Amino acid sequence: MQNQNTVPFGQKLAFGLGMLANQLFPAMLGIFIVILIDKLGFPGWMLSAIYFIPKLFDAITDPIMGFITDNTKSKWGRRRQYVIIGALITGISFAFMWQLYAEDSVNYNFYYFMIVSLVFYLGITIFSVPFVAMGYEMSDDFHERTSIMATSQLIGQLAWVFAPWLWVIMYDVSFFPSAEEATRTLAVYAAIFCTFLAIIPGIFIKSKSTLNENYEPLNLKNAGRSFDLIIQGFKEALKIVPFRKLCIATFFIFNAFNTTAGFSFFIIKYYLFNGDGQGIWPTLFGCVGALFTTFLIIPIVARMSRVMGKKKAFIWSQSISIIGYVSLLFLFVPGKPYLFLFALPFISFGIGSLFTLMMSMTSDVIDIDELNTGKRREGIFGAIYWWMVKFGLAIAGLLSGLILSFIDFKSGAPTQTYETMFELRLFFSAIPMIGTLIAIWVMRDYDVNEEKAREISTELANRKALKNIQSSSYLPGKLKSLLKNSTMSTDDLSVKSESEIKTRYTEILTNGLHGLCFSPYVEGQQAGDILSADQIKRRLNIIAPHTKWIRSFSCTEGNELIPEIAHQKGLKTVVGAWISDDKARNEKEIETLIKLAKAGLVDIAAVGNEVLHRNEISEQELTQYIKRVKEALPTIPVGYVDAYYQFLDRPNLVSICDVLLVNFYPFWEGANNDYTISYLQNMFEVTQTIAKGKKIIISETGWPSKGQSVEEAIPSEINALKYFVASQEWAKNNNLELFYFSSFDESWKVKQEGTVGTAWGIWDKNEKLKFELKTTTYVI
Repeated sequence: MQNQNTVPFGQKLAFGLGMLANQLFPAMLGIFIVILIDKLGFPGWMLSAIYFIPKLFDAITDPIMGFITDNTKSKWGRRRQYVIIGALITGISFAFMWQLYAEDSVNYNFYYFMIVSLVFYLGITIFSVPFVAMGYEMSDDFHERTSIMATSQLIGQLAWVFAPWLWVIMYDVSFFPSAEEATRTLAVYAAIFCTFLAIIPGIFIKSKSTLNENYEPLNLKNAGRSFDLIIQGFKEALKIVPFRKLCIATFFIFNAFNTTAGFSFFIIKYYLFNGDGQGIWPTLFGCVGALFTTFLIIPIVARMSRVMGKKKAFIWSQSISIIGYVSLLFLFVPGKPYLFLFALPFISFGIGSLFTLMMSMTSDVIDIDELNTGKRREGIFGAIYWWMVKFGLAIAGLLSGLILSFIDFKSGAPTQTYETMFELRLFFSAIPMIGTLIAIWVMRDYDVNEEKAREISTELANRKALKNIQSSSYLPGKLKSLLKNSTMSTDDLSVKSESEIKTRYTEILTNGLHGLCFSPYVEGQQAGDILSADQIKRRLNIIAPHTKWIRSFSCTEGNELIPEIAHQKGLKTVVGAWISDDKARNEKEIETLIKLAKAGLVDIAAVGNEVLHRNEISEQELTQYIKRVKEALPTIPVGYVDAYYQFLDRPNLVSICDVLLVNFYPFWEGANNDYTISYLQNMFEVTQTIAKGKKIIISETGWPSKGQSVEEAIPSEINALKYFVASQEWAKNNNLELFYFSSFDESWKVKQEGTVGTAWGIWDKNEKLKFELKTTTYVI
């Protein structure tokens, strides 16, 4: 029976053929580029420029493309259409890029090549970023990911088997009269072939429609904001230490290798054959190494990964490659070119293991990012990873040209000096060795093993299974289903200007709110961490001038300090006992709540917060807790906090409460921001029908300033501002007591609700007002 996580071989093959195209283009670029120096007379600085500038451009466009492909809504999904478009642009521009003629000036050829190569690299970006992201999202299984990447690398490595043979054809006068004419013709045929391969994954790899996904809109309004999101994505991704290690290790290995890779042609031609013709030996150097990589090294590395883990397989493979680089210092022997073949199996372990393991490891890291942020961002991670590769390639190309200039290599000369060739051989071995050693040191304490990866995968699966009980977000459209044929009317605030809204916001916040939900956790903390008196005092000092009441959520882990400090500042308190399925903690919470109330520090007691919504205890258990607190505190109102609909079918819960503490969230209902007051009014009226005449206090309501949308409810700063003003005015006009959620942004909530969970505060996570109070200037 096939494992449900196993990807069909046909899908792996389609991805592998795309990888072949993805590697053939740079492989052929490396082959053809020899013509620029050997036949067209480009000096070292021109070589540096044509490597550095286009690849730097490529590195800049990659993250932009990552943002675009991650947020594309289409019946084709997020990737396929870009793969096809990018393949066509890349293929056409590659064919044109090599239409160079020796009779034209060096400067003309240089500028022509530079301009067309920019188009080529733009095509590569449009193709490769969504293509790589396809591979990351093909499976969520730890070992199947390695299998996918091993298959794709095995097929992709054929590029390095085939491409070196182009040197034989280019320099054989029986095929073409000159190497530059050969390049012009071969580039056209190669472009057609590679374009066909590149289109295959866009046609055959399955993809689901994303038309109904909650992505960032790709429109002109968000164009400027997209750069901020890209930068934010970079920061969030690179905060993940394992991912940072993968990027750094790849940077040093791959780009140290590429700094000197092109030197093999010149070493063989000028050192082994003294410039008198090199035969097929440059081709054999690349081809035999690629054959070892394809048919021997990649299967071995995949097996090593399963037996000893990805990190150990990586370190052992790279260590073996160092043996090869050292041996080349002694195996390049004039008159005995065959000796260097003995070094190639060892060297092949380096590049052969690199992307097989690193791309698989990146898939594991993307799971960590989803665990941390609630978002699935294969595109942006692929873009960042390959940005490191491509930026490094730009540096590698720059260094290649500088090294050739430094050792006084003469472009187009029939021979080179002994000193030049000695230094070239030294660089050829030393730079990859140094890069590999640095990478091994960086990866020595990489800690994402199979056990950890499976724990993360299990946690993500559990989170998805429990998505509907993590917050009020699980019932969008609930109100409409209750009201059936009722329609929502447009709110008056929708016609006010932004300036008018900001002025009213200033007036409301300056005059003071009825109540605020208090967010005590500072940046770097999360629920369960111990709160200090100093942080509580600092935050209460900030909000005290703007509210009469505060609401807390727990009576343990430092939260028990909140009521006393609040009363010292003249604030009234709704004090919550956090109730869950942890009975021992429940006892401590209730005992402390009663103790605080008897000390005169509790004005309203809240026994539990959305515990029924989370389905952690039964209604009967909850009512027993409430009854116990009521008996201990006969003079203090006691209630329970939950979404309005949790009270509708629970008459016993309504009866046991002195006051109904009810959460109203038009946002989680998926409400358009222009209709929120209608939602609030209807929520209140629905709750009023079952309240039995008891007082209804709005214990929570708010609107996030960023994050993922819920149907028509869009998080944004202006929508948060509008909702704050609208809800406060509505509560005041209806003489209702409302606690706004929340005082401060809290980053730890990303694990429950994604980015949207971190953005409900009036103040940001650094305790700064998100919207500065507007000052009025009077003109006399």
